[in-house]
Amino acid sequence: MAKYRNDLPQMKGGLFLSDGGMETTLIFHDGVELPHFASFVLLDTAEGRQRLKGYYERYLDIARRRGTGFVLDSATWRANPDWGEKLGYGADALKAINVGSIRLLEELRDKWEAPETPLVVSGAIGPRGDGYKAGNMDAQEAEAYHAAQIASFAEAGADMVAAYTLTNIDEAIGIARAAKRLGMPCMISFTVETDGRLVTGKTLKDAIETTDRETGAYPLYYMINCAHPSHFAQTLAAGEAWLERVAGVKANASTKSHAELDESETLDAGDPADLGRRYGALTRSFPKMRILGGCCGTDHRHVAAICEACLPA
Repeated sequence: MAKYRNDLPQMKGGLFLSDGGMETTLIFHDGVELPHFASFVLLDTAEGRQRLKGYYERYLDIARRRGTGFVLDSATWRANPDWGEKLGYGADALKAINVGSIRLLEELRDKWEAPETPLVVSGAIGPRGDGYKAGNMDAQEAEAYHAAQIASFAEAGADMVAAYTLTNIDEAIGIARAAKRLGMPCMISFTVETDGRLVTGKTLKDAIETTDRETGAYPLYYMINCAHPSHFAQTLAAGEAWLERVAGVKANASTKSHAELDESETLDAGDPADLGRRYGALTRSFPKMRILGGCCGTDHRHVAAICEACLPA
């Protein structure tokens, strides 16, 4: 049974951490082969599950030492039908993966949670296609497409679902509608290009306001992920109403464009201290941004630096 589904602690204030770039950490630092950038394949073996636990525990140790809450996102960003088919996973196998991913997070919560450091179990959803390209589904198709994964998370007892690296507003609308129909709290996170706009040319303001309008403002909050702060900070203006809906950031370590990152054979881990300072500036300007983690190229060192910049000593 879900512990926090009807009373999510991150909605009550305080800083919550999240993990960094799972796939880039596993590939470039841990030497793990992830076909099609899919970390969910590790859930199929005892060795893989143990590796995932070790990955999460680097971050949970930071949260425990700093006394923060934590949003535990499952390793299921690619665990949808199209990517599953490429990897030989049918509907039943994907359901088992999605349910199993939540079980693993519950085991971590049992071990690491304390009253002052609540751990939220979140089912992670990725885009149907490539996170760096525009999708072409309409909202109705997106709702039908993502419903099975959301239903698996609901059945498994996840507290919420979180959709990351979305580039298409209709896909965000469909995911939010499916989550609403299935009674799951949801978060929507968009990614932007170096100009601060979605790959479709739409602004973050357009994306958030349109998704809210078409879903009755169902998402609990929004985030920005898979872009460096220098790509979007200049598009954020304090006092604009839509920014009250942005509660967190999971930024890339690198200032490179998505096209450059796609072509890179080495990891650009950027400068953790500089990234931390940029997060500090964001959270001072926008106090509602309280859920902080990383995306491509980041690891536990970046999240520790973010803590140093955003939390009092």
